[in-house]
Amino acid sequence: MKPHRGTLIMVLGILGIVLCGFLGIPAWIMANADLRQMDAGTMDPSGRSTTNAGRICGIIGIILLILTIIFGVVVAVGFGGAMMRQRH
Repeated sequence: MKPHRGTLIMVLGILGIVLCGFLGIPAWIMANADLRQMDAGTMDPSGRSTTNAGRICGIIGIILLILTIIFGVVVAVGFGGAMMRQRH
């Protein structure tokens, strides 16, 4: 039976929230793969809760990243519109 990677996934998920949302992507992907292997009985299931928590943190990190990008685009478009109005 393969050892779980729950701690690594949790660290990636937390870093995805705190530092860089892009780290949420590997946390989410790895967690999904590990949970499938745990369900199949090929991976140690003792890390299920840690793996699932890391997956949730990764998803939150990705959502925050998307919201940040949307906010940045809105601000950039608003700033660009204000600059265009000043020129005329």
